[in-house]
Amino acid sequence: MLSVLRDRTYRHLFLAQVVALTGTGLATVALALLAYDLAGGRAAAVLGTALALKMAAYVALAPLAGALARRVPRRALLVGADLVRLAAALALPFVDRVWQVYALVLLLQAASAVFTPAFQATIPRVLPEEGDYTRALALSRLAYDLESLASPVLAAALLALVPYGWLFAGTAAGFLLSALLVLPLRLPPDADPGPHGPAAGRVLGVRLLLATPRLRALLALDLAVAAAGALVLVDTVVLVRDGLGRPAGDVSLALAAYGAGSMAVALLLPRLLGRTGDRALMLPASGALAATLGLLSAGLASGWADDHRAAAWPALLALWLVLGAATSAVLTPGGRLLRRSAADADLPGLFAARFSLSHGCWLLTYPLAGWLAFRAGPATSAAALTAVALVAAVCAARLWPRRDPEELEHAHPELPVGHPHMSGPSGTGGGGHRHVHPFRIDALHRHWPTPAG
Repeated sequence: MLSVLRDRTYRHLFLAQVVALTGTGLATVALALLAYDLAGGRAAAVLGTALALKMAAYVALAPLAGALARRVPRRALLVGADLVRLAAALALPFVDRVWQVYALVLLLQAASAVFTPAFQATIPRVLPEEGDYTRALALSRLAYDLESLASPVLAAALLALVPYGWLFAGTAAGFLLSALLVLPLRLPPDADPGPHGPAAGRVLGVRLLLATPRLRALLALDLAVAAAGALVLVDTVVLVRDGLGRPAGDVSLALAAYGAGSMAVALLLPRLLGRTGDRALMLPASGALAATLGLLSAGLASGWADDHRAAAWPALLALWLVLGAATSAVLTPGGRLLRRSAADADLPGLFAARFSLSHGCWLLTYPLAGWLAFRAGPATSAAALTAVALVAAVCAARLWPRRDPEELEHAHPELPVGHPHMSGPSGTGGGGHRHVHPFRIDALHRHWPTPAG
């Protein structure tokens, strides 16, 4: 997996991702403490609103970021977004009003909504070989998991030495290092619209995603992941502290089990995908998410945890381990599907659309997990999220064709004889305007062809 780090450009980009994620993790801890200082007993409400603003920024602004990526050189876009995030992080320690927190969080997350899709769309241009790109996706997933484990530990160590306001300085340092790592790179320029010439044109990322069967399935899979992830991130503290009566430190252990499962699959994924392929791995993993949530829901509804206290804690850790592993198996190959489904010129818009719509799934499941757990109890919350994950997994299986080749035969009855798109060895001849090539939605291919037979 580490062999891709020999590429200097990718190595800089990966290190930029790692330091930026570490800074973001420090900001998460510092923001919680800042909210408590400003709002006291309303700290949870303040944090909940800040989290909603984060998701709203991702959903609303990521598509605009895809359009921006077409007009601004990629390096300037990435560095500029990092500098905006740096400025927001430096300003946070000096706020004294809750609305100022909201404004700065919205600014920081708006810059992240620009940075992240542009960054994701750059990697397949830097590593064009599928094996290298798969290894890069696994490393990226590993970076997210390590951040979720390492940042709280680093924050705790720093808080033993300095006030929490200095954590924002660590956040700013992460964004500054990220910008400095990207600045000297010569990133590949955006490609021409595709192998069929300028007439193929560019299409909106959302349209491309919704018109491609495997990508509609990917969106359903994102919803399954959001259902499981929201339950883990929102309800773990209630299940561990109130449900099992465990100490506060065990909340971190439960989250660590979730991260450990995700890391284990990320390490194995390049080899697994070489044997199974994307569909054969991702669909069963989504089923595992729904099944694991169902087991949790049944255990909570039946009172099993109350009757088996000694076994309930290791059982919860095992469930979280499985949820983390299945989440990684669904999320990590997603970039491969996006890359396979669009011309290079359309990748920024497609990554931005997926980024936006996938976070829209979290915008639905976060309040579902939190409010149902608060109003009706964790068992009801788990049951509702099980239903969401199950429906999403079934929809994904129905939307993703069992036979999903890259090259498809299709017709162009609307094109005149002799059109440049129909020339070349891919035509089937006979004047039927039919030919075969890697099929992607664009200006000349607005609809997915109906399977033959």
